[in-house]
Amino acid sequence: MKHKTFFWFILPTVAAMLLFIALPIVSVVTQSVFTSHGAVLIETENCGPFGCKVETTIDQKATAKLREEQPLGRFSGLDIYFDRGHLAVNEVAQAWHESAGVGDFLGQLNNLPFYRAMAFTLTFTFTVTPLMLAFGLLIALSINSLHQKLKGLAIFFSLLPMIVSPLIGSLVLFWMIDSRGILGNAIQWVFSDPDLSLKASTSLTWMMLIVYGIWHAAPFSFVVFYAGLQTVPQETLESARIDGASKWQQVRYVIVPHLMPLVTFVALMQLMDNFRVFEPIVGFNSAAHATSLSWFVFNDLSGETRQLSSASATSVLTILGVAVLLTPVLIRTWRDFTAKRA
Repeated sequence: MKHKTFFWFILPTVAAMLLFIALPIVSVVTQSVFTSHGAVLIETENCGPFGCKVETTIDQKATAKLREEQPLGRFSGLDIYFDRGHLAVNEVAQAWHESAGVGDFLGQLNNLPFYRAMAFTLTFTFTVTPLMLAFGLLIALSINSLHQKLKGLAIFFSLLPMIVSPLIGSLVLFWMIDSRGILGNAIQWVFSDPDLSLKASTSLTWMMLIVYGIWHAAPFSFVVFYAGLQTVPQETLESARIDGASKWQQVRYVIVPHLMPLVTFVALMQLMDNFRVFEPIVGFNSAAHATSLSWFVFNDLSGETRQLSSASATSVLTILGVAVLLTPVLIRTWRDFTAKRA
């Protein structure tokens, strides 16, 4: 392909990436190092028959002029990243010096909002992702072994969790685990405790969010793995059967190696998606027990006081976290690619 032809062919894609990916990221990074201007205050002394007193008022014109001259706000550098609402550098250093051990140090970190959110985000990501991959593969193998007439119906029901909107799905499960819901009422009956509530416990809330995450994400991996199973060489499977390989051995040594590129793809997609967990927290109304980095961005941008700088800093930290998570998978993918070329 000629260089000129290639340039015009790739130009729309590059332009779209710059417009919808690169520029928003640059904008967020820029906003994260600026903070909003404070109001310009003026002090006036009013004297009367009973003495003088100083009154502080806001100079509206000066404040408006300052914000017009510097629309991004006041440059703060990395102060927002290091404050108590984010990395809390000073608080972490103090906790490290005052803690009696690792457990005590981690307990003090849990009192800081950013690290509490990071703890749930990482727990959710590293629990949901492998279990979702395992359940997706199990469902794909089970449906692939069904009779041809039953496969269509089984695929339809397997895809239902993915069809339901994440927020609606989390709301449905939230109502089900309520004390008046079918699951909440059943658990109270099993443990003979009418006051037992899944919503009142942090650990149980985390478990329910993880269960929902697996339930909602498993159909995606199922679809990908089921499509990959249709490309497994039947001659190889037949040879494995003739050699006496069991079903488990066929899966382990023939099917799984064949599906590894798809496993890598699904893992990449779900690592990014799970690290940005947000809808279940809102649906479960579980901010008192579980928060995530994405929830922090939402919280900063909601309400009358919109903390754009804080939300931008949290967004940048989320992007960096996703990059760190994806690095090992991308390195492995690159090594496999170079090995095949060699």
